[in-house]
Amino acid sequence: MPELPEVETTRRGVEPYCRGEIVQHLAVREARLRWPVPARLPALMAGLRIESVERRAKYLLFHTGAGSLLVHLGMSGSLRVVDPAQPPARHDHIDLLLQSGACLRYNDPRRFGCFLWLEPGEQHPLLSQLGPEPLSAEFDGMLLYRRSRARKVPVKSFIMDAKVVVGIGNIYANEALFLSGIRPDRAAGRISQARYEHLATHIKQVLTSAITQGGTTLRDFVGGDGKPGYFAQQLYVYGRGGEPCKRCGDQLKERRLAQRTTVFCVACQR
Repeated sequence: MPELPEVETTRRGVEPYCRGEIVQHLAVREARLRWPVPARLPALMAGLRIESVERRAKYLLFHTGAGSLLVHLGMSGSLRVVDPAQPPARHDHIDLLLQSGACLRYNDPRRFGCFLWLEPGEQHPLLSQLGPEPLSAEFDGMLLYRRSRARKVPVKSFIMDAKVVVGIGNIYANEALFLSGIRPDRAAGRISQARYEHLATHIKQVLTSAITQGGTTLRDFVGGDGKPGYFAQQLYVYGRGGEPCKRCGDQLKERRLAQRTTVFCVACQR
């Protein structure tokens, strides 16, 4: 699934083509996404000017004066700028055509994404329970420490809980915990404030680095320009189970934790 850096990379890729532009047409070839595309959405968006493109967690919000288009890329989706004359491929479900001539094309083989409409001031249930953004000033080690007290869940599951903080998916949770020297299966409530301060710092560091480098190279992900990300070259543990630790040389352990692949170093993480 595209994680926060991949979604932010997409936002940065498409916003220059959208900001200030007028929607000519929304072409929906397949409305059966995770939540059906509202039948009235093409008529609602025609003629509207896109004022900005915002990211909230892993959602994209295309803001207009009449409301906002809420987009999620799902597990395998991508949103790219293409030539509108380019014939749609099999899984190219939606085109957002702009009067400038640009076309934002949504491709999603598994159809787990969404295109929904928000009225002005509407707080959608998908967004209402979300925690703070990890790159915001609101997020720090003290917040993690306060919210973790008496929590017995593994710290990896804790930081991946969107009600605690948004956008820390499996890849970046593995990486941040390694850099912080914290075992992913350690109980969240048994970690000190000082260690949470280090963890918050490394979460910000890992996400910022991934965004700068264009996201993590995954089979299904491409950025707004159609090019894959390159952060995978920097991974310390994710996808490296059984390989030597880049710090100490010990063999990295891999196990399932809350149904997610988890890789860590027994020597470097405690």
